[in-house]
Order: sequence, then structure tokens, then C-alpha cells
Amino acid sequence: MSIGLIGRKVGMTQVFQADGTMIPVSVVAVGPNTVTRLRTPERDGYTAVQLGIEPSKKLTKPEAGQLKELPKVAVIREFRLEDVSAYAIGQTLDVNLFAAGDLIHVTGTSKGKGFAGNIKRNNFHRGPKTHGSDHHRAPGSIGPGTTPGRVYRGMRMAGHMVTSASPSRSSKSCAWTPTGTSSS
Repeated sequence: MSIGLIGRKVGMTQVFQADGTMIPVSVVAVGPNTVTRLRTPERDGYTAVQLGIEPSKKLTKPEAGQLKELPKVAVIREFRLEDVSAYAIGQTLDVNLFAAGDLIHVTGTSKGKGFAGNIKRNNFHRGPKTHGSDHHRAPGSIGPGTTPGRVYRGMRMAGHMVTSASPSRSSKSCAWTPTGTSSS
């Protein structure tokens, strides 16, 4: 695997190519990423580079101990590599790692959909709307009665819908501005 960078999606825009076609692009703010730790097979059992971004005011004591002489960062992520000899603790990485047109892999967290009912979340069917029915969007039965006297684990019900990692493969890097805002 290769090294990556940590960024935050700012929004969407469009870019016109040389032949006049328009392509949608995501605008990603990528600040300076600081190498906070190097993982080695001798000490940790695997090889990785740990990067940090975004200044933080509050840190836990273990985080503060790890980041003693480094900038205090709020977001820390690891990137597994074959060899970490090209990196040093405290080194700063920025978007100059990439060139326009490079293929990059992007992983992010979806924005989520909040609290959703059974029809939206689990694709349940609704009840009849007419003929005196009071069962329009209700979930229906959630299990047997006295025995077992509980709801089975894993019962599909209303609740928080979607906030998961959503990987995107082979996105093309377009361009970036010197302020650290990258488009991909």
C-alpha cells in the first residue's frame, strides 16, 4: 500500500476539461499532515505510518504523552506500508505527494440520515391507508408474547440510519490550490 493523506470534504464543484466536457469533483481540504508515529514489525507486529491533522485543544493523557514534542492533533489515522524508512516522526506531508491526474483511493464517512422509521430504514411495507386502519407506517409485531417474553436480538426496527465508511476506488486527482484545498 502507499501513503495517504487525511482531509475533510468541503463540498462539490465542477471542472471543465480541455475538450469542454464538465466533470463533477469533490473539494477536499487537506492541511499539513504530521507523522505522529512509525509502526515497526519489531515493536508493533506490523508496518505503518500514523498521521495526524487538525489542531486540538483537549487531549487524553495517553495522546498527550504520545504527542509530547509534536503538534497537538485531533484526528489520527494509520496507513499501512511495506517500508517506513522514508518517513520520520514530526515530518509534514502535504498535497504535493500527488500530481494532477493521479489515481487515488478515497475513504470517507457518509453524512448519515438521522433517525429513520422502518419503511425507510428496512424497506418494510406500509399498512392499508383506508377502511379504518390505524396501521399506516407502524412496524407491526416485534415478536411472540409471554414466551419468550422479550424481543429477539437483531430485530429490525426504527433507529439511526447510516453513518458508515464508504470507500471510493480509483478517483482521479484533478488539481489543487496552494492554500491546501484539493479537488479529487
